[in-house]
Amino acid sequence: MYYKEGMAILAILLTFAAFVPYIRLLLRNEIKPHYFSWMIWGFVTLTVCIAQLQDDGGVGAWPIGISGLITMVVVVLSLRHRKTITITRMDWAFLIIATSSLPVWMLTSDPLWAVIILTAVEVLGFGPSIRKAYYHPYEENVTFFVLFFIRNIVAVFALEHYSVTTMLFPLVASAACCFLIVTIVWRRTIVPKQQASSSSPSR
Repeated sequence: MYYKEGMAILAILLTFAAFVPYIRLLLRNEIKPHYFSWMIWGFVTLTVCIAQLQDDGGVGAWPIGISGLITMVVVVLSLRHRKTITITRMDWAFLIIATSSLPVWMLTSDPLWAVIILTAVEVLGFGPSIRKAYYHPYEENVTFFVLFFIRNIVAVFALEHYSVTTMLFPLVASAACCFLIVTIVWRRTIVPKQQASSSSPSR
């Protein structure tokens, strides 16, 4: 039990280690997160935390819940950049598909199906950020997503009950973080910073 609690505390510390510098960069206008992605992530993360607790995830669900609460803070802060971030039809498509999937959570009493649906929504939430990272790779923070990848793995070890319900979300979120990290790093090797600042995605 102490091992699980230790892993949960470590995952929570990693959550703050990722978020605190990220929020500082956001307040200094050094990064411009896509608020569509963060709105989806915040709601989904909080809901998955509830589903994990229903399936006896125990202390392993704590880092997910705390992450969801802080994510909503990022949403509020990122709205200050809404006039400078291009919202494309594809972004709206991601948001509409994601939000239209959420009511299904209310139609099932099985936390497994809820987590499957919400994990799919989480992946959709990465869509706008991945598109934005492709065109503006310098407006995101790689370290943040590296720490979140590690945090999700640690959170899995903190789970008190292993099942598809408790493990699916953090493992898939880790894979999505990896894909976004690779996209950012790859694009930075191709696109000069000055060119990325002046380019804009096609609608």
